[in-house]
Amino acid sequence: MHFVSLPPRRARDCRKASLSRMDLATSAVLMAGSLLDSMKASSPRHAMSPAGADHEEWIEKHPSALEWFEGVLAAAEGKQIVMFLDYDGTLSPIVEDPDRAVMTEEMRDAVRGVAQHFPTAIVSGRCRDKVFNFVKLEELYYAGSHGMDIKGPTKVSNHKAKADEVLCQPATEFLPVIQEVYETLTAKMESIPGAMVENNKFCLSVHFRCVEEAEWDALGREVKAVLEDYPKLCLTKGRKVLEIRPFIKWNKGNALKFLLKSLGYAGRGDVFPIYIGDDRTDEDAFKVLRNMGQGIGILVTKFPKDTSASYSLREPAEVKEFMRKLVKSNGIKKG
Repeated sequence: MHFVSLPPRRARDCRKASLSRMDLATSAVLMAGSLLDSMKASSPRHAMSPAGADHEEWIEKHPSALEWFEGVLAAAEGKQIVMFLDYDGTLSPIVEDPDRAVMTEEMRDAVRGVAQHFPTAIVSGRCRDKVFNFVKLEELYYAGSHGMDIKGPTKVSNHKAKADEVLCQPATEFLPVIQEVYETLTAKMESIPGAMVENNKFCLSVHFRCVEEAEWDALGREVKAVLEDYPKLCLTKGRKVLEIRPFIKWNKGNALKFLLKSLGYAGRGDVFPIYIGDDRTDEDAFKVLRNMGQGIGILVTKFPKDTSASYSLREPAEVKEFMRKLVKSNGIKKG
């Protein structure tokens, strides 16, 4: 394993690549009649094991990345590791108040260590500025709004030219309508105790983690009613959150491919991307890695879930341990 830092390139086709309509099969767009069921499915209390599979069988298909760490190292041998990390539920615990999803200093040190050895990106549904304020590491790439707002490292480096420039914002034209829907939804949600609308710049999140389950149906109906007037926006789900995004072909998987290209790794067989995430939206990135036949996806979960990830970790504490072991093993090999 070796680290080669190449200057990030501004991809001129970033916006062009996003203009085709979103693939409904891979983006988990919620259809009529399925919203309440989808909201329940996002709650661990309602989570079901994959059909016909018990927990042990699921673990056999998605083994712990810690227990099988030597196997991960063997697969990455002689290749350039590139690290992609979700934020909520991966680097920080899921909390009732999204604004308090802070990461520990120990986790920050672990991420800093990984970034010293490998190109590292945070890929989150959060607004890019907000997730940067949580992580506070200038040497990373940040992809906010589910990859619709990508920016390179701001830390001065001899290896990066104009790294503080925005790399990709394929949904800029949607900013006015996103703001309009945010204001409308914020007013509508005032009647539902515990509901919260978060403006993530290029997308919106309607959090119902603190809403009584009896009110979920009403919340879902209100959201769908507002979106009926906005056909260019789509509704998807995450962990006790409804996501409103522009109806374009751009997601965390596209962000992963864009960042690999920007780093100069597109089409190369000596690259080993590692993507760690806990949410439904991370599945787009897991699928990209499977289709590439390179690297691994690691799902962070304590419950069996349908996933395209190859490995699993149970919680952020295990993510931290995995990153530390990766850094330690790279130091040993260099030595």
